Amino acid sequence: MSGERGGRTPTGSTVADTSTDRIGVLGAADSVMSRLRGGDLGALPVILGLAVIWTVFQILNPVFLSSGNLVNLTMQCAAIGTIALGVVIVLLVGEIDLSVGSVAGLGSAVLAVTFVQLQWNLALALLAAVAIGTCVGLLYGIVYTRFGVPSFVITLAGLLGFLGLQLWVLGDTGSINLPFDSWIVLFAQQLFLPAWLSYVAAVLAAAAYASSLLRRARRRVAADLDSQSLREIGVRAGVLLAVLLVSAWYLNLSRGVGVMFLFFLLLVVAAHLTLTRTRWGRAVYAVGGSEEAARRAGIRVDRIYISVFMLCSTLAAVGGVLAAARLSSAGQSSGGGDTNLTAIAAAVIGGASLFGGRGTAFAALIGIAVIQSISSGLTLLSLASSVQFMVTGLVLVLAVIVDSVSRRSRAASGRA
Repeated sequence: MSGERGGRTPTGSTVADTSTDRIGVLGAADSVMSRLRGGDLGALPVILGLAVIWTVFQILNPVFLSSGNLVNLTMQCAAIGTIALGVVIVLLVGEIDLSVGSVAGLGSAVLAVTFVQLQWNLALALLAAVAIGTCVGLLYGIVYTRFGVPSFVITLAGLLGFLGLQLWVLGDTGSINLPFDSWIVLFAQQLFLPAWLSYVAAVLAAAAYASSLLRRARRRVAADLDSQSLREIGVRAGVLLAVLLVSAWYLNLSRGVGVMFLFFLLLVVAAHLTLTRTRWGRAVYAVGGSEEAARRAGIRVDRIYISVFMLCSTLAAVGGVLAAARLSSAGQSSGGGDTNLTAIAAAVIGGASLFGGRGTAFAALIGIAVIQSISSGLTLLSLASSVQFMVTGLVLVLAVIVDSVSRRSRAASGRA
């Protein structure tokens, strides 16, 4: 049987029976427990924390887990979640970008001015807004690699400088409303997948996941390594399919799956595949793990830093555009307030390590889900924003403590 020790792999090859590597579901469980004992907690603490948050708020207010509120929650996650995705990528190389909020505000201002006041074509206005973010990241990368200025200082200066540039771009108008009938506003507010299409998307996502697992198993067999059995692959893909179908069904009880939220999910998946399946992605993790080791391995470290800063600022500008479209306006407060800190907190809470080299693109999705869940739950309880900030700060501290403790555990077990 494929699920037994010493059984046949998905390609038909026989895997030797060993005492340490067991094939099948039980072997996978043993592997997970081994990683947990070694301090490799992954996203488990965050997922458990999210489950606790949802349970508590549902007990306090039964509206929290209603279909309508969860639809609102998903739509609220998209804009800042996109910004947080860029922060995750910067954290992977052990750096930080404190100006993502200002860059997001600048992107929204450029969109509003070019599209509404200058009457540019919307596609061209969007391109200009995103390009501004890319140029900002390029500037950061050059200053960092050429002059050795810490990213903390560079981006702190950028926070102030690009906030001023945002105010200058907006001029005396202060705030500019986007046309309600423009497709960018419709995209952010009113476009939802038809129910049948959301189910099709769930099936396609599960099939792609199963195909990915199967390809990985075949590569491991070709390298004479133990691999997942067909049974385990089927179970994992089946669980994912069930979760996606149930989620789509429940959201469809209200308005359904928002196209903007789906866009955010696609960005997360694309970033994940880029980080895990490409040479550039492996180089990012290598630089975050040890810059000197990466340099000796032949990696162009400077180019990695520049590309990471560019990608972070680009995603910040995209997030600013989504936020402006969601609110149908861009103003002096766009990207301000708690946008900056929320995006950084989401990345850290989601599991991206402040020490670099550890984390996944899904940290942005999980982290922003935690923060927006806290915000939504406290709003439903009619509690002040001050309570939300304090609770979010506490969750952030706990996330950093977990990261630090797990890092020490990995070092003690030789897994760091």
